[in-house]
Amino acid sequence: MGLNSHPDRAIGSHRVGFVEPQSQPLGRGARGSRGAEAFLVTPFMQLARTHVLGTIGDTLITIALAGSLFFSLDVNQARSRVGLYLLLTAAPFAVVSPLIGPMIDRARGGRRWMVVLAQAGRAVTALLMIRHLNSFLLFPEAFTVLVLGKAYHIAKSAIVPSLVRDQDALMKANSRLVLAGGLASALTVGPALLLRLLGDRFVLLGAVVAFTFAAAQAFKLPPTTVAEEPVGELEKAELRGGGILLAASAMALLRWSIGFLTFMLIFWLRGSDASPVWYGVIGSFAVAGNLLGALIAPALRQVLREEMVLGGVLAVSAITATVVSTAPERLPAAFLGLVLGLSTGLGKLSFDAIVQRDAPDANKGRSFARFETRFQLAWVTGAIIPVVLFPALPVRLGFIVLAIGSALGAFFYLGGLRALARGMQTPSDRLKKRILADQRVRRVRDRLSVAVRVRTRATGSRAEGGGATGAVPPSNPSPDATGSPGGVRGPAGKDPGPGGSAGKPRRRSSRGLDPGLGPRPRSRGGGETPGQRSLPGVEPPGDS
Repeated sequence: MGLNSHPDRAIGSHRVGFVEPQSQPLGRGARGSRGAEAFLVTPFMQLARTHVLGTIGDTLITIALAGSLFFSLDVNQARSRVGLYLLLTAAPFAVVSPLIGPMIDRARGGRRWMVVLAQAGRAVTALLMIRHLNSFLLFPEAFTVLVLGKAYHIAKSAIVPSLVRDQDALMKANSRLVLAGGLASALTVGPALLLRLLGDRFVLLGAVVAFTFAAAQAFKLPPTTVAEEPVGELEKAELRGGGILLAASAMALLRWSIGFLTFMLIFWLRGSDASPVWYGVIGSFAVAGNLLGALIAPALRQVLREEMVLGGVLAVSAITATVVSTAPERLPAAFLGLVLGLSTGLGKLSFDAIVQRDAPDANKGRSFARFETRFQLAWVTGAIIPVVLFPALPVRLGFIVLAIGSALGAFFYLGGLRALARGMQTPSDRLKKRILADQRVRRVRDRLSVAVRVRTRATGSRAEGGGATGAVPPSNPSPDATGSPGGVRGPAGKDPGPGGSAGKPRRRSSRGLDPGLGPRPRSRGGGETPGQRSLPGVEPPGDS
């Protein structure tokens, strides 16, 4: 049976199947059909093979870098370079992705080409790393691999919904991809360590081969269109629902925690001259946690709602980080990596299920790609913090930060769900309103707006006067320049006072701001504006 002849595998539509065939009556013909189905390579299997090969390449890259210049540099030199390249890593997701993402989604096969280019780009970069293993060029090349890997994950999130038949199949597909990738990574460690006995260049060569085969496999993916139409109002309304926004915030916090913990432990191990074995131990614990999350997620969904799973993993992460902070050693840190890996795996599958349930009319490929972009930015943001603060950030304090952040995340998420169920404001909304209503915040905001206005007027004045003077033009000019607060300055650089005397310095309002630079404090009908009060003996500008 050909691929195009199957009713659920029409290439170019959103019904490209991948798993269980439709039930048929038992009999000789049905057995023959199912036997042929077992040998049919579905589009999802093509994606799974691409994912496994890419994961093998990532594992080989990580092991090759463990003993290279990347980890043998002085920790302070490495910190500055890692911080710079993490900032460069955030640029494609913060700037490029929102601009080209919609265009790629509407192009036929756009996301497939993104997968192909990401895998091929990593193959070429790994080949360059072989030549620059002991050069400073290794840093930009390593982070190029990182950026391309994250671009692949975004494209994969957009493609998976078009390769499955229904929502239940989508959950199974995501879980199977996580399992396949985790098993591939675990099985690659042994052969990679053997290759490393010959040299890190042989390990990188293995990564080149893996990424090349992954790119070739990605060519076999169907050229589906992720989203033929632009985002509609109904899709926008569904994706802005309270439940989805709360879940997205919780998932972003989990990704932030993973980035924060990863780079905090890397520099902690570097600062304590730990053996490269510990890098492998902590990384293996994190991968094992992710695998465990993919294994137990289907069973957990049968007894708990997705919201409870997402809130529960935040609470468990907070408790674990609190316990580990009391004994900040390497093995407890590895256990925390296991728990955070488990939490991220469970949280991602729960988030996907929430989006499918609460946004049935949204395009899954497009929406998952956008959320994944935000999650990658959260990861980069969390990774930058320990890089910038090291060594001023003790590892114990880092664990405490993780505990507090996860606890607050659980409180705001579960409290927000309860508030939404009762039709009330969420705790985060109430906190936001209190902050914005605070008088000190309003005062700072007013001062910033005045400062920006002053700078803008000063720039315009220099441009008009050829830079001869730096005087700020008056905000409320008056026919009588000597009697107006915005008039010509008097002798000795002093402004005329309210009565027009040149030697008297101008009085300021109780907020320390120049009344002549702000808005008119009184209207024509009298009274004061909400933001200002008149002082005794000071005539408001504009009334002279």
